[in-house]
Amino acid sequence: MKIAIIGTGNVGTGLAGALAAAGHEVQPLGHGDDLAPAVAAAEIVILATPYGAAADLAGRADFTGKLVIDVSNPISADFAGLVVGHDSSAAEEIAALLPGAKVAKAFNTIFAGHYATGLRIDGQPLQTFVAADDAGVRARVKALAEGIGLVAVDAGPLRNARALEPLGFLNIQLGYALGLGTGIAPHWQIAA
Repeated sequence: MKIAIIGTGNVGTGLAGALAAAGHEVQPLGHGDDLAPAVAAAEIVILATPYGAAADLAGRADFTGKLVIDVSNPISADFAGLVVGHDSSAAEEIAALLPGAKVAKAFNTIFAGHYATGLRIDGQPLQTFVAADDAGVRARVKALAEGIGLVAVDAGPLRNARALEPLGFLNIQLGYALGLGTGIAPHWQIAA
């Protein structure tokens, strides 16, 4: 698959490496890059930017008809909480900014370093939760995630990103603020 990843920080770079290793054609895009041709050519666009950058992206390319995966957690600058929540989510706000796109939420609970180490903890595969309003979109994102070694869990409609983003925030708090490190991730065994 042709995948454009907007964001060349730790998460974007980690995802790019894992997806390329799985045989996908990946184009990483940084802040100054021309997004329009890469987005036009891509089957999937992954937004691996801070949530605050999303508003700028909307005017830089045509996302109409694209499957867009948001991996952000809308964390405040002081890391004290979320700037969006309760009655919306970063993913829903991004969907409003990109009205012609099919937006999904996934990969937001995984620390970047896990992409380089096989997406496992103690031999157990990590999970990603996939939320999107379209069941077909969820299936495509789940298949993409499973192709890089994750256990993908259908998390229902996009509004459920309102629960997934606080989970990502909790993971960040546990890892950094409470000192557990980045070798952690939610990974529960869920019966099929």
